[in-house]
Amino acid sequence: MVLGKVRALAIYFDSLNENNLPVFSGGDLVSGRVVVDVTGDVRVKSLDITAKGVAKVRWTESRNAGANTAYTQNYTEEVEYLHHYDTLIGEERDEDCPEEGLTVLHAGLHEFAFSFNLPQMALATSFEGKHGSVRYWVKAELHRPWLLPVKVKKEFIVFEHIDINTPLLLQLKRMIVCQQAPQAGTKEKTLCCWFCASGPISLSAKIERKGYTPGESIQIFAEVENCSSRVVVPKAALYQTQTFFAKGKGKQIQQLVSNLRGDPLPQGKSQSWEGKLLKIPPVSPSILDCPIIRVEYALVVYVDVPGGLNLSLSLPLVIGTIPLHACATRTSSISSNSSTLSWMGPPERPEAPPSYSDLAISESHRRDCLQGCDRSDGEGEDQGSLLTYITEFRYRPPPLYSEVDPYPDPVEVSSDVRRPDTCPSR
Repeated sequence: MVLGKVRALAIYFDSLNENNLPVFSGGDLVSGRVVVDVTGDVRVKSLDITAKGVAKVRWTESRNAGANTAYTQNYTEEVEYLHHYDTLIGEERDEDCPEEGLTVLHAGLHEFAFSFNLPQMALATSFEGKHGSVRYWVKAELHRPWLLPVKVKKEFIVFEHIDINTPLLLQLKRMIVCQQAPQAGTKEKTLCCWFCASGPISLSAKIERKGYTPGESIQIFAEVENCSSRVVVPKAALYQTQTFFAKGKGKQIQQLVSNLRGDPLPQGKSQSWEGKLLKIPPVSPSILDCPIIRVEYALVVYVDVPGGLNLSLSLPLVIGTIPLHACATRTSSISSNSSTLSWMGPPERPEAPPSYSDLAISESHRRDCLQGCDRSDGEGEDQGSLLTYITEFRYRPPPLYSEVDPYPDPVEVSSDVRRPDTCPSR
């Protein structure tokens, strides 16, 4: 009997996005097929698949232990998010009888389906960094007697969705004005050269919200005033900061993602950016929940000062996966124009007034109260008159509408009983 050979072993996913990429998120069903192409009859012990998701960090640092002694310190850390194992062909077998229960694959293509669910938890988004990565993959192994196994591995992408329509990222909370307003900041700098100080350089900048998605453009509103003796240039840049943690230590990498520049600003001039656009290229979403890898973004608006330290403002951003809804766009625009509102935000809708029938009491009870107030003397006279005034206001139903005052003021006011003065300034 002439045995055939394994021509190819491949993995195909059933669900692909518009770019033909397998993209999933926590709780999704991952399904696909393992395809085996053989040229003739092939005896197979087992066909196994393993699905794994791992965040891994690794970097090295050189250390000196003495004058002539140096060594390398390794920093590694790993977090497992997914581990799934399944057997598509074959079962548990006795190692003493390797020929028992073999499966024969005849010449041609053979497909074997697989499926599993991602954990219902916050998974770290797939990421590739300089000192670490977050990877998810499916590996298939075809085992044959007396031969080395045939292996294939294929990665898939996991996104931990970040919805930028949440109030925190839209900056629409109504607690205090600093949460209502967009991301904003103001700074001022005075240049000094020995004992001679020039005028200040001031910078103020703001953006509409904190959350964006790749492909969007950030509208930058900025005001730069140059009272120094130098020619300065306003600029803006979007930075990605990667932070890796291992063995209680951190390693940080900052990369420039996108930038723009304004016109040179001579002495005594100012410049305004009324919604200058900075487009966000395709980048990885923010990673904020992984214990060993963190990916953050910040928009830095700064003034490039020749021969001196730059004046800069850093506005933290979150790059999400769910884009801004149309209604959220309108709401964010309204919020950005509401900086003149009071510190307590827009007024709340007033509550409906209570029913007069709920407040009314019997006429006899009201008269008893009034008579008791009239009988008070001495220091209680004014207090009784005030109580009468309050009681009539609280318990008497409203009068019918009339253009003639049904209760005109008397011509002569008694010196003993008078209405208390309600103006606190008198």
